Amino acid sequence: NINLPNIERIGTYANAKSILRKSVDELKKLKALGLKIIYLGVETGNVELLKKINKGVTYEQMVEAARRVKEAGITLSVTVILGLGGVEKSVEHARDTAKILTDIDPDYAGALTLMFVPETELYDDYLAGRFVLPDKFGFIRELYLMIAESNFTNCYFTSNHASNYLSVKAYLPREKEKTLKMIGSVIKEEDESRIRPEYLRGL
Repeated sequence: NINLPNIERIGTYANAKSILRKSVDELKKLKALGLKIIYLGVETGNVELLKKINKGVTYEQMVEAARRVKEAGITLSVTVILGLGGVEKSVEHARDTAKILTDIDPDYAGALTLMFVPETELYDDYLAGRFVLPDKFGFIRELYLMIAESNFTNCYFTSNHASNYLSVKAYLPREKEKTLKMIGSVIKEEDESRIRPEYLRGL
């Protein structure tokens, strides 16, 4: 690039709809021009929640968008959100998200914990008592279930974002067993000294 001669690689955030507007060949051309990684917000694999959060794509479209990125040879990093189903749909959300992560099979996956933005529909539901958040160990149980029920080829999975109560960094499936053992012990003991305190959490 004559305007930015020292740039060696480019990464971009994308949503599934924007990716689906590109063919695999078009994505390959972008890769040839220096696009090395795409960050995709998946959020959940639960069909009902995808509609509720107005994601704008179906489960199948999300998987197809990811497939095109991978077929084009571009590194794929996805994010999911713990707690998005509240207490009511906690288990369904975790299991369905594990399923979509398995179907996508990304190079990188990151879990963030739901934090409210004022003046949004979800925040209003929370204030009105229509949406109940899991407690801190409930979030960690979702993390455990997502990792336990997902099957990756070779994925670097993290939950080291500042919103999370428990930081995890693991190559999956290679480190799956020891990672689940660690998370399981935190859940069993409910030892708050091993999790991030509220004052250190943030977006």
